[in-house]
Amino acid sequence: MLNRLSTDTINTLLIIGVILLIIEIAFFNGGLVFSVLFSSLLIYLGWKKYHVLWRKICFWIGVISLVLTVLSMIAVRFLIVAAIILFISNYFKSRKEPEYLNPEITESKKEVPHQEEPILRQKFFGDQSTPDRSYHWQDINIHGGFGDRVIDLSQTVLPQDEVVISVRHLVGNLIIYVPYEVEVSINHSAVIGRASIFHYKNSNVLNQVVSYQTPDYGTKKPRVKIITSLLSGDIEVKRI
Repeated sequence: MLNRLSTDTINTLLIIGVILLIIEIAFFNGGLVFSVLFSSLLIYLGWKKYHVLWRKICFWIGVISLVLTVLSMIAVRFLIVAAIILFISNYFKSRKEPEYLNPEITESKKEVPHQEEPILRQKFFGDQSTPDRSYHWQDINIHGGFGDRVIDLSQTVLPQDEVVISVRHLVGNLIIYVPYEVEVSINHSAVIGRASIFHYKNSNVLNQVVSYQTPDYGTKKPRVKIITSLLSGDIEVKRI
């Protein structure tokens, strides 16, 4: 079923679920937090010495209590209903391969202005991308919450060395454009999503780590090391 859903749809459902959970805890049922913590404590105590009879009883009481508490949440009910509706809807649709759009190639300016501010900032909500003009390169090391991130290396001059791009993100897509003359090493992990790295395609990344390296990465420069981690989202690395 996940193969037939776009990552944007999954991300939207997760965001709505989180919002409903916050509203429910803040305004309607603050006792849920206490109930979850108490159930987790019972599970922990029972699992620590599971061979003892009363520990087993604590463990299963905690499990049953936690399941009932989770199922009583409005956010969980919403996700279950949404999953059922999506499953029924996608059952009658033929599977479609994801489309990968080619980026528009624009002429970069000859002059590279000096830029003191970081290329990308820590941003919890909203999309973010590198400048659509020439910019001075700085290694990227950011984390974010919700939204897409676009990094275009064709608009900068990379040093004749190894540069690093590190992105840790919750929900959103990550797109990286890499010039043809740059060697690449990628280490990507995701709980839910898809991966498109040059000619490599994986439409079902579920709690996996994807590693990719160009043949001449160890001998030629410039080269870029990309380290990414997503809770839910697609990664797309393309030549430009």
